Parts: sequence; C-alpha cells; structure tokens
Amino acid sequence: MLNRILILAVVVSAATMTFVEVSRGEENPQQPMQAYTGHGSPAVVGQNAPQAPVNAGNKVCPVSGVEVGQDGMEPATYEHNGKIYNFCCAMCIDEFKGDPEKYIKKVEEELQGASK
Repeated sequence: MLNRILILAVVVSAATMTFVEVSRGEENPQQPMQAYTGHGSPAVVGQNAPQAPVNAGNKVCPVSGVEVGQDGMEPATYEHNGKIYNFCCAMCIDEFKGDPEKYIKKVEEELQGASK
C-alpha cells in the first residue's frame, strides 16, 4: 500500500512539472520556444534560430585541385563557419582543417573565375 502511494506521488509530481514546463512556453507567445538538442544547451526555435549551413558551391576540391566527383571517387563535404565545402575525397578534409582560410581563399577564387 505504501509503495502504491509513493508511486502515485511520483506520477503526480512528474505530471505537475510537465504541465508547468508546457504552460511556461504558452505564457509569452512573443518569446521563441527552445528545443533541446542533446548537446548541452537548448537551440532556439523560431525567428532567432541559427541559419542552416549554405553550400559554398565549389566544384573543384580546394586541397587537391581535382574536380569533385571525378575518377569515381566518393565526394565528401565539410561544414566550416556556416558553409559546406565540397572535396574530392574525405582525406582532403583533414588537410583543409589544418588551414581552412588558405583553402577557402581557393574556393573563392574558383567561384569568382566561374562567375566571369
């Protein structure tokens, strides 16, 4: 009997805490809701949410100079500062990580040349 009372008390407490959390989000509709990402801090959902990464659009690997997808190699991508860069293979990503600015400059040069 005592066990049933304790279980009931735990269930009621959990339900109360859930109700309080749900009602907090509804009290101020102007404030964006937050979603837990599982990575320590909540992500903001709504107008203040971080933007999705954008593909840089490079068709040539900035490390090797080889066209992405050439010679049957499995292309790879890597996100850096909100941009997704394309590589001819996964091994080039490690080189990119060592000096990203050097390789980003090569991507920018490729894209400027393509737009002319």
